[in-house]
Amino acid sequence: MEFKVCWYRSVVRDAEAQVPRIKNIPGPYRFFFMSFDCNEPPHLHVEREDRTCKFWLEPLGLARNQGFSARELNLIRRIIETHRAAILEAWDEHCG
Repeated sequence: MEFKVCWYRSVVRDAEAQVPRIKNIPGPYRFFFMSFDCNEPPHLHVEREDRTCKFWLEPLGLARNQGFSARELNLIRRIIETHRAAILEAWDEHCG
């Protein structure tokens, strides 16, 4: 399965921003990067409704969480683990 980065509008830190979204990951979550974050180590933002979190990709770990339950964070972590190679490839494509 090929993962592609597309752009969508997101409300981030109370400001609307254009962010690249990673497509083809199943489930109710939006997985995306923020262009201004490319100076940080590889990581991924995840949104669902009014909840958001950030995971470092190498090594995989939770950076911050706003609103997700522990159970849901474990599910998100498993999804990221399953698709981590493709996510890192998308990060490299986007951030260089």
